[in-house]
Amino acid sequence: MKAIRYLGSLAFVVGLFVAVFGGIPWHVVVADDPVVPWWLRIAIFGIIGGIFLVLLTVALEQRKQRALTEGPLPADTVPGVLLSNSDGVPGRQTREILGLVQGHTVFAIWLGKDLSALVRLVLGGELFEYTEMMGRARTVATNRMSAQAAELGADAIINVRYTTASVVGSAAELLAYGTAVKLSD
Repeated sequence: MKAIRYLGSLAFVVGLFVAVFGGIPWHVVVADDPVVPWWLRIAIFGIIGGIFLVLLTVALEQRKQRALTEGPLPADTVPGVLLSNSDGVPGRQTREILGLVQGHTVFAIWLGKDLSALVRLVLGGELFEYTEMMGRARTVATNRMSAQAAELGADAIINVRYTTASVVGSAAELLAYGTAVKLSD
């Protein structure tokens, strides 16, 4: 199903670019000629066919109504650096505060996936494309924060927090931050 949706998204994007960057200049140059060239016809059918394939695959996915078994993407953090969203690590004392550490990333999805999400906005349901994008962004930001803490020689990061912001279009910024600390033995 994903492959068909990908094919539809690709046909849409290619058709759109050919129609805009080839069709508009062609029309301006030969506006008196009523015959539409074959390559412009294919581009327009690509746009329409791409939208149809994406609509079809999203509708079939929603019809199945299967529950997602996947939880949030696991954060593959740096080994040995504990993460805590509280102000300490249970059973351990903070020996030294090393300072603020952060991991930052800006993620976006390509136009084809954005089209799939737009269709879901019309039909309803979870926007899987954005959920996956934000899960990956969270993992990347967490890994970068953990790597920065490891460079400082930290045992843990306490008060871990996440913040997001929209950058432009479907691009989102994700910042992970916390306090790097050394723990007593």
